[in-house]
Amino acid sequence: MTEDRVRLALERLRGIDWADDTAAYEHANSRGLLMREYLRRMAAWARAYDVEASWPFLDVVELVAPEVEVPADVAVEVEDALKGVAPSSLKETCRAVVRWAALVQAGFEAPAELPAEPYEPMLLMCERGGGYFVEEFIDLNGAMVRLGTVDSNLAAQPFLTLASTTLDALDAEGDITYYAKVSEGYPRSSPRGIVRRRVDEEQTYDEAFTRNLRWEPTEYLRLYELGHNDVDHVQITEAEAARFIESAVARLSGAR
Repeated sequence: MTEDRVRLALERLRGIDWADDTAAYEHANSRGLLMREYLRRMAAWARAYDVEASWPFLDVVELVAPEVEVPADVAVEVEDALKGVAPSSLKETCRAVVRWAALVQAGFEAPAELPAEPYEPMLLMCERGGGYFVEEFIDLNGAMVRLGTVDSNLAAQPFLTLASTTLDALDAEGDITYYAKVSEGYPRSSPRGIVRRRVDEEQTYDEAFTRNLRWEPTEYLRLYELGHNDVDHVQITEAEAARFIESAVARLSGAR
């Protein structure tokens, strides 16, 4: 039986608590990453269809198959699920989420050079703490994301690791810097492990992502600074840290 993607999209919207400020702050880091990835994906669609002036809150279906519509009964339920949601661009994007589901359910496949799921990062972001407001920045109620331009977002590093376990592992308070432990046979792309340094309210916390699939205290960085550690490290991006975490979870979960 064919999956009813339209109904699934509607139920995901219904499940969002748009006023969950606690979740928004707890997931501030991952929500920021998801919004940046949404902006990048939508920039690709905007460039491909020459609608950059309308970026970033686009209805992709209107570009590729404007004849595709959501069933009337579902459209009514979508409007009911979005009562009180603001700003208007968020409502339009949520409607576009369901319309995209209808397009895919009808058999549409995105061109290979374009993101296959343009709305998934936005939907995940909303599920992790509600929506946003647009001022000078995109305000995610706990994180601020610079809007940038189509060009700057197209140049951004893709963030493709969207599993909830990975996103949860990136959420923590403070200013965070990630490092990959590298040595012969363990390059930056496949390191021995990763560590992070968090600075929160003038306190510094060094943590390693361990075989227990969680962050645990480590003395690695402090010992390295004192010259007592032979394993080198390089600073990496959040996206690189996410790839390592997702790989570690996939590799180690089955061994438990």
